[in-house]
Amino acid sequence: MSGSSKYPQEFRREAVALARSASRPLAQVARELGVNHETLRTWVRAADRAESAAASGGDAAERELRALRKRVAELEKEKEILRKAAAYFAQEMDR
Repeated sequence: MSGSSKYPQEFRREAVALARSASRPLAQVARELGVNHETLRTWVRAADRAESAAASGGDAAERELRALRKRVAELEKEKEILRKAAAYFAQEMDR
């Protein structure tokens, strides 16, 4: 996609929202907005891809969070075992 466009980003977002919510065909919505129907179709597809990528990114973040929480739990168990072992051996050294 080119760096500049004759259509502001806000107009694109609103056009996509209108195209998604309208019960009319995409070509008719585009005509009403004064935009080429293929341009509007491209905007809708780009918005769909962006939302899909955001959703899958959220899933990855959730998986990472679960993995990190599991690792923290493992480390806490190891720390507790080591603390008990240190206390046991300190007690043995006193005897």
